[in-house]
Amino acid sequence: MSLAVPGGHSAPGLHHPPSVPRCPGVAGAVSSLGDTAPTGTAWMPPAPQAHPRGGSAAPGARPGPCSLPAGPAGVTHRNPSPWVPGAVPPRPVPDVSRPPVSRTRGGMEPGARLCLALCLAGLLPAPGCRAAPGRFAYKLLHDLFANYSSALRPVEDTDRALNVTLKVTLAQIIDMDERNQVLTSYLWVRQTWLDAHLTWDKDEYGGIDIIRIPSSYVWRPDIILYNNADEHFGGSMETNVVLRSDGHITWDSPAITKSSCKVDVSYFPFDGQQCHLTFGSWTHNGNQIDLRNQLDSGDLTDFVENVEWEVLGMPATRNVITYGCCSEPYPDVTYTLLLRRRASFYIFNLLLPCIMVSFLAPLGFYLPADSGEKVSLGVTVLLALTVFQLLVAESMPPSESVPLIGKYYIATMTMITASTALTIFIMNVHHCGPGARPVPPWARRLILHHLARLCCVYEVGESCKSPRRAPGGRAAPGDARAAGESPGERRAGTEVRGCPWDHCLCHHDALLSNVGYIAGCFRRHRANQRRTGEWKKVAKVMDRFFMWVFFLMVFLMSVLVLGNAA
Repeated sequence: MSLAVPGGHSAPGLHHPPSVPRCPGVAGAVSSLGDTAPTGTAWMPPAPQAHPRGGSAAPGARPGPCSLPAGPAGVTHRNPSPWVPGAVPPRPVPDVSRPPVSRTRGGMEPGARLCLALCLAGLLPAPGCRAAPGRFAYKLLHDLFANYSSALRPVEDTDRALNVTLKVTLAQIIDMDERNQVLTSYLWVRQTWLDAHLTWDKDEYGGIDIIRIPSSYVWRPDIILYNNADEHFGGSMETNVVLRSDGHITWDSPAITKSSCKVDVSYFPFDGQQCHLTFGSWTHNGNQIDLRNQLDSGDLTDFVENVEWEVLGMPATRNVITYGCCSEPYPDVTYTLLLRRRASFYIFNLLLPCIMVSFLAPLGFYLPADSGEKVSLGVTVLLALTVFQLLVAESMPPSESVPLIGKYYIATMTMITASTALTIFIMNVHHCGPGARPVPPWARRLILHHLARLCCVYEVGESCKSPRRAPGGRAAPGDARAAGESPGERRAGTEVRGCPWDHCLCHHDALLSNVGYIAGCFRRHRANQRRTGEWKKVAKVMDRFFMWVFFLMVFLMSVLVLGNAA
């Protein structure tokens, strides 16, 4: 292509790339190269001069791109309107179309000559002497999509499968809904494939190797999430694709997905979950699209840590499945998200309060029976555990598998119910009245002798090492209270029984009868008190025994729960 010059002439021998536009003022400078022009370059006359007496150019002359409208003689004005005589003329400026008087040979200054040479050689990035790369991009975009259709698979042979490579980056776990079994995650999905119809020679387009265009311009594989649980069922975001000169297309698109995940809460809150993300083509089978994973696992380099779940890994597997609806195989890529729950929150808010409340239940046996608060304490603890149980049940899915903490709550509530029932039974034993039967010999031997010594239950003034009553209710030697009589009463009875009739002052029958009645009532009262005291002591020994039993049960259940968690 020859470089155009003012006046409609051309300079033979000066060829430039097609992108170089016409340079104003360059043609005139080329004409003034003189002896510095290459051999074989024709000399061009200078641009036509303005008429000395008028505002028009010479007859037959064509105005060049650098010429301005002529004003008064010898000057050219910036205002293109004609000059009216008698009016104040605009400020004259030098005629730029006429070269200055002081010029070198050939009519061009040395500095302008050097600038022109660098511009023509492409070494000086002058805006007017070099085309912008955007013109190549527009031309490339027009040439690529002139006869392109995004509705068909971009393959040369329709019988061959198109290879599509998938890479998934996990950016964030937004929510894990255990009750509805839905995992909400933020993913970056990268798909790469070869479009045989979108290739070009980058040397023909100014060295452009990569362009970024809207993804709707090109054909895209219909890769979707099979186990999508979103009610709106939206796809990936409409982002640009990266198109290379060899036809390879890379499409990076962010997506917020809701996928179904089977949640197993058997070991809640020390559980781990496995959630699957299955990607595949919805309409193209394996004979049309060969879907493969780029890496053996999902990318976790940009993952934002979750406060509740810890990601252990994200392995990827490729599966080829033949569904019942179709006979063709359908390949898919399944990413298995391995999650483990951070249990600190649930330990401090659900487990520890339950353990502390559970340890209050055995203390109900330690309360005195006469306080009247033994049953109230057991019922209060039972209600507190019921509230914790409801909190756990609200967040768990309604399934057959009961969570570990739920089992602990049920076991503790069962234990507290049993302790409350035993407390009622023991209080009934404690409040046995005077008409109660005496303590059976086996109960006296087992409870009052062995268990009382084991639980260290003793009366006021006694200790665990004090001499005990002999089994069967027989008093130890020297124990005057074993028969329920005081020493004075015992001596009085002996004197009355051994008193001679003729020397006794109490010879009146009525007086003797009244004294005997009073002594009998006193003896019966002391016997009733003895039986009542024995039953109270039986109740006290049973309270202490069951208190230690339930303390041991709570401790073992707590250790069992923590052991299963580990």
